[in-house]
Amino acid sequence: MRSSHPRSAAVSALVATALATGLLAGTADAAEGSASAEPIRIHDIQGTTRISPLNGKQVADVAGIVTGVRTYGSRGFWMQDPDADDNDATSEGVFVFTNAVPTVAVGDAVKVSGLVGEYVPGGVSSGNQSVTQISKPAVTVVSSGNALPEATAINEYNVPAEYAPAGDPAAAGSINGLTLEPSRYALDFYESLEGMNVKIGTSRVVGATDPHSELWVTVKGWENTAKRGGTIYGSYESQNTGRLQIQQLAPIAQQPFPVANVGDKLTGTTEGPLDFNQFGGYTLVARTLGTVKAGTLAPEKTKAQAANELAVATYNVENLDPSDPQEKFDNLAKAVVANLASPDILALEEIQDDNGAKNDGTVSAEETIKKFTAAIVAAGGPAYQWRTVNPENNKDGGEPGGNIRQVFLFNPARVSFTDRAAGDSVTPTGVTQEHGKAALTHSPGRIDPANPAWADSRKPLAGEFVFKGKTVFVIANHFGSKGGDEGLTSVHQPPVRSSEAKRLLQAQAVNGFVKQLLAADKNASVLAVGDINDFEFSATAQALEDGGALYSAIKSLPKAERYSYVYQGNAQVLDQILTSPSVKNFTYDSVHVNAEFSAQNSDHDPQVLRFRP
Repeated sequence: MRSSHPRSAAVSALVATALATGLLAGTADAAEGSASAEPIRIHDIQGTTRISPLNGKQVADVAGIVTGVRTYGSRGFWMQDPDADDNDATSEGVFVFTNAVPTVAVGDAVKVSGLVGEYVPGGVSSGNQSVTQISKPAVTVVSSGNALPEATAINEYNVPAEYAPAGDPAAAGSINGLTLEPSRYALDFYESLEGMNVKIGTSRVVGATDPHSELWVTVKGWENTAKRGGTIYGSYESQNTGRLQIQQLAPIAQQPFPVANVGDKLTGTTEGPLDFNQFGGYTLVARTLGTVKAGTLAPEKTKAQAANELAVATYNVENLDPSDPQEKFDNLAKAVVANLASPDILALEEIQDDNGAKNDGTVSAEETIKKFTAAIVAAGGPAYQWRTVNPENNKDGGEPGGNIRQVFLFNPARVSFTDRAAGDSVTPTGVTQEHGKAALTHSPGRIDPANPAWADSRKPLAGEFVFKGKTVFVIANHFGSKGGDEGLTSVHQPPVRSSEAKRLLQAQAVNGFVKQLLAADKNASVLAVGDINDFEFSATAQALEDGGALYSAIKSLPKAERYSYVYQGNAQVLDQILTSPSVKNFTYDSVHVNAEFSAQNSDHDPQVLRFRP
């Protein structure tokens, strides 16, 4: 429990009466006829649920000590009542939204009158929880230089192991109306501290510093630890309760934000108000920021394939186009050569057209690919040849005008491509038999491009390769993104993952095509690779694997090594290589060169599989 100063019986009775009569007041409405009523306190505003019992009401002379001032973005200040009640479910802090740059300072004792409201970062449709705040404030500074309320520690001992309560079915799965249980659920624990002065001790970084000057730590160093220092997201029920986003109150121009990679330590004490924002939920906005102690993490290098091994890789190169700096091309090329050991076949995702996001009808990506393959040669790699199918203009999603697509690179000194009546953007490739073996009708060709599953999404690219006399089919994929899904901190529990419906249909289409190949030749070597945009335990992955047609090969790795992407401090699988039953005795590697690092050439880690066809 926090410090024990019970709220007065008068205030309790006032709020209870307001609630019982449906006034949701305890403010001017109810207090006008009661001159002796005690003033509203911050914990009365916060209440015991996520929504203030005084939402939409005016409050007068709410007292607190200023604990943080934000002069940019959502401008305002946090204040906290130093005299807490005895109820752990009620926060003692609140954000005061001033709109203009605040005129108060940390340590000021203030009285605030204004409108209580619930602000939803990202809007109601985002599914995000709301921030209880006072807006349109009239602020009186009573005194300055006061000691701040003691920061509440957030650590491995007081953050519950269970992440969130189940949402109320009668309220569309919302947790808004549920009484907070901060000793039982992590989300309730954080909500009970909303707006309060909090602190963490030395903590491991689990999400590198990003371009928005924020990073992620875990206060539970032992929780689902990744081999290289991150935190593994291994199931929908394993949300990792110790994760916390860290920002700073000081403007970046005034105080540069520290650069940290996964596995580094944020040492000492980090202290400041606990906020909730659109891009990660509960966030410690540091008034005092700890010091980053660098770890030893370095980009991985995979083992080179043996002479009789075929190495197939997939790499999302994040909207690569000729206008990108040469440095990006060079760094990506160096990764292909030095970190991926120049795979024999490389499926690329997010190759943009020849003028990138310029939306003028250009769909060819020849200049993009030429520039990239030249950079690979300059880095000491092979002279890759390529195959692709240009998309229809603005029909495949992604950045408008960019026309991202998948591209096959292959090393002609090691592997050959079987060209069969190359398909176009709208012509589907099919399966036939040639000399008793499976073959494609179009190579390269797109799988079922007219299927509604691929509307505004990348169509799979299928290709037929030969390695040492053996045919290998590779399907390069880039499934629909997770855009529109609610975050783990959503007001709905479990969160709504609306984007899954499209990926499920996409997975079923690819699975059906693989089954056609296996029906023509049960021993066909098929690899479905790419940015699947979904987890190895997801319904998408299960649909790809249906009937034993494919196997998500990343599951061959120990759990502590299964990830290709780091999102909000969770190391997770988005990129996959799936194998047909005849692809046996393979070696799989998720080559960590980007996702854990602040300096990235892409936000994805490439995947490599080596086997003997």
